[in-house]
Amino acid sequence: MTSYELTRCIVCGESQTTEVASPEGVRREAELLWEFHMRRLSPRTPPERLVDRVAFSQPPPWRVVRCAVCGLVYRNPTEKREQLRATYADEAPPRDALLALHEAQRRSYRAQARRLARHLQRRGTGIEVGSYVGAFLAAARESQWQFEGVDVNPHTNAFARSLGFQVHDGDIEHFAPDRTFDAVAIWNTFDQLPDPRAALRSAARLLRANGVIAIRVPNGECYARWRPALDSESRVRRAVATSILAHNNLLTFPYRFGFSPSSLGRLLEDIGFEVERVVADVLVPTADEYTRPWAALAERVVKPAMKFVAPWFEVYARKGNFNDKGNDSREL
Repeated sequence: MTSYELTRCIVCGESQTTEVASPEGVRREAELLWEFHMRRLSPRTPPERLVDRVAFSQPPPWRVVRCAVCGLVYRNPTEKREQLRATYADEAPPRDALLALHEAQRRSYRAQARRLARHLQRRGTGIEVGSYVGAFLAAARESQWQFEGVDVNPHTNAFARSLGFQVHDGDIEHFAPDRTFDAVAIWNTFDQLPDPRAALRSAARLLRANGVIAIRVPNGECYARWRPALDSESRVRRAVATSILAHNNLLTFPYRFGFSPSSLGRLLEDIGFEVERVVADVLVPTADEYTRPWAALAERVVKPAMKFVAPWFEVYARKGNFNDKGNDSREL
């Protein structure tokens, strides 16, 4: 059984919050999410292909809140750290599902590999935290990067190694190679980490002077802005909100933290990073061979237009004066 604990904001330490989604609201979101995808997927869709669409690693939250000071959106209560690690470490999807995810995500990750190279102004060495199926590692290799991965899941790590990539078992906090890197990338993982502040400190230790960290996260501010429209009396407003949130895996908030550019920037700067660029984006494409043709076409047309509300975003920051202790007054 999942065990929970009450928490406070991991960015500023504030305990005062406003409620974004109640337990009843989260249940309603789960119904909307199933309705959304069941219209778009073939009835022949295997259960394992529903992962990261209507089924996620973590159970739905009891409630979602927003920090009254810095605006961080997060689960409260939240899953305990030990249980969270076990959840991600024990997942073992079948190889065909992993291959499908690798191919679908590799195409999208080419943009991240190019953006990271432009930001660093060259290719170099890097470590990806949460390398999962190795999709970014493949895109990075195509772009002449020398990237390695680190992930807590030995099953997916073995899969990535079978494709020829170097992946280390474990988490960034305990990853201690005898060398440093030009870049640290944390795509679609930072929002799930047990302790993002500790992860940033570890990333700073792994980076060479003037190295770059790149982080991609769901936008909690977008979720908080559009969530009330799900209860609107206007059918149009409800439909727009459902489309934005469902297309970008924001319904039921399957994340521990929903950063905004300002709250993530505050956390990075507290550790000693200098934020240099923020890029608005959307969730990577999810359509596959089980998606109805009209739905796959709709995703290609509709999702890019959603960038203007930034349901996801990337932050590129450079290592400055690294503060190994961070701001102790914000420690929880």
